[in-house]
Amino acid sequence: MKSMLRGTFILFFIVSFSFAQETTRVVSIDAAVQIALERNLGVIQQKNVADGQESNVRAAYGALLPSVGANGSWSRSQSHTENQFLNGIAVPLANTSTSNYFRTAVSADMTLFNGFENTSNVNRATSNAVAAEQNLYRVRQSTVFQAQSLYLNILRNDDLVGVSEDNLKRSQRQLDQIVEMNRLGARAIADVYRQQYQVGNDELVLIQARNNFEKAKADLILFLGLNANDNYQFSDPTIKAEVDTAEFTLLNAQYKDFQALTQQALSLRPDYKSAIEEMNAASSSITMAQSGYFPTVNGSVSYGLSASEINKLNDNRTLSWGINVSLPLFNGFQTDNQVQTARVSYKNAEAQMMQTERSVQVDIKKALLDLDAAMKQVDVSQKNVRSADEDRKIQEEKYRLGASTLLDLLTANANYSTALSNKVNAVYNYITAKKNVDLAVGTIPY
Repeated sequence: MKSMLRGTFILFFIVSFSFAQETTRVVSIDAAVQIALERNLGVIQQKNVADGQESNVRAAYGALLPSVGANGSWSRSQSHTENQFLNGIAVPLANTSTSNYFRTAVSADMTLFNGFENTSNVNRATSNAVAAEQNLYRVRQSTVFQAQSLYLNILRNDDLVGVSEDNLKRSQRQLDQIVEMNRLGARAIADVYRQQYQVGNDELVLIQARNNFEKAKADLILFLGLNANDNYQFSDPTIKAEVDTAEFTLLNAQYKDFQALTQQALSLRPDYKSAIEEMNAASSSITMAQSGYFPTVNGSVSYGLSASEINKLNDNRTLSWGINVSLPLFNGFQTDNQVQTARVSYKNAEAQMMQTERSVQVDIKKALLDLDAAMKQVDVSQKNVRSADEDRKIQEEKYRLGASTLLDLLTANANYSTALSNKVNAVYNYITAKKNVDLAVGTIPY
């Protein structure tokens, strides 16, 4: 009976473990980017804004077309006479009459001229729609970069967990060696306690590293709009934790011409294009405001049927058309105020466009500085790892031979662990910095 229960429990555990493994979803960096573009809140909201602007464009074009309507009416009247006068003498005579009136008509009205207000409204709506679309593109670019950065941060913390695990294993091996050497009388008990303390510290570092790794995954899951209760594995073999410094020369040559990069960014950056369209929309608003100085010309046409009986509607037909002209003579300076307000908005939009151009230049400058610093950090960190590794090996051998103290060995191990961590950070800073340059120039795919 016990054997059967034990076998059932083992089978249940295997099935449960297999099910958990099957429900774990592996997400690559490209998949994370695609999910972000589909589900990220910022992208969804900006897309809704762009769709709303497209509706404004249709409405603006619709204002150029005639408005057509149809109407129908029916009325009924009754009259009642109590007396009828004959030769001035009232003769009592009750008389009741009833009449019906049916009418139906189709009419059309169209603005023929209103000081170019309607055409300028089309231009403004179109510019606003293009600006909203460009803003959507920029939000998508930023979303791609943020998704990539968060993904790289997961890989960074995963590698740092590996560094901490290897460091703890080394500390544990050294503790085992020191305990054995103390048993043989070759090392003092103080070295055992000191190494035990170091192992404990390394365990705390590993716990913190694992916690940072889990929090990094939670940050990306939230950004992607995924269910936090599901299991995800973030792994991508295309991202290498090693960097060949030979590519630094190619990057420096590619990004050496700052002016060329700036011109490329101004031709590609959606936020700069959006600023230009917003300025164009403000210019159209000035024309719309100035339309108040011009006359308005409207044309209308209508066709109607009327009769006292509904089956005789076609017997009485009426066709009418006409043109109406109105000219504002004085409206309390309202038009002047509207024009002035529109001009202020245009100046602000122009200033914003110039500020965006300056921001593009600063973004590129900062991105290139970060990339240059990241390349130098990679180069230095790789050298430091090699040096720290050699020093660690030397100190291990010297301590084994009794030629150095445990403090020297602990310092060498700490330096090596720090060098490895710095290398991991430098590599992922470099990868992120390259993507940040693409974002600054506007070449990041979206």
